[in-house]
Amino acid sequence: MISANFSSILTAMNKMFLVDKPTGITSSRVVERIKKKFNVKTGHTGTLDPLATGLLIVLTGKFTKNASSFLKLDKAYEVKAVLGIETDTFDSEGTVLRQCATEVTRQELETVLKEFAGDIWQTPPLFSAKKMAGQKAYQLARKGISVDMPPKKVSIHSLELKEFQFPYFTITCEVSSGFYVRSLAHDIGDRLGVGATVIGVRRTRVGPYHVEQARSLEETLGCK
Repeated sequence: MISANFSSILTAMNKMFLVDKPTGITSSRVVERIKKKFNVKTGHTGTLDPLATGLLIVLTGKFTKNASSFLKLDKAYEVKAVLGIETDTFDSEGTVLRQCATEVTRQELETVLKEFAGDIWQTPPLFSAKKMAGQKAYQLARKGISVDMPPKKVSIHSLELKEFQFPYFTITCEVSSGFYVRSLAHDIGDRLGVGATVIGVRRTRVGPYHVEQARSLEETLGCK
């Protein structure tokens, strides 16, 4: 008779898990927990910040060889941000660099959003997983090492303002691979002249895969 634990390990081999990542945990930690639970080679297909929630695709076994193909897929996000605050990480977990009390109207925000359409040049956040000189940018930033982050050409397929109650706003966007929504919020604030920082991110889609298809991390681990 096959034990329940051995059966679960067999089920997890050579598999794609669609995980609805909770906030407050790194993508690497999600991978570690799945790897430890099923004792199988494991990797994710695109990092989500600890602050972020939503769809994280985790591959196991032989499926990990296909990870690079997922990185090229378009993605969709819901982003919540606050105007008038700028931080070094471009999100609420960073150190505040400046504050501005100037009020922005919905019309002013919508006008600026129209400037972000199609192909744009975007500079990744200093605190990101982008590799620089063989190390992740955030590792260098935490050491106080200044790095020159080169801008990268990315695409915004759609961008919509869903909610606005100054100083808070929520946008949804469909973007190309390699896109940083923290940089988008920062750049929107910069164009408005007041600064902006992300307070919440939810990834809702990766290519043809939607967050509605995902299971919570605890459900994935079989804890409930």
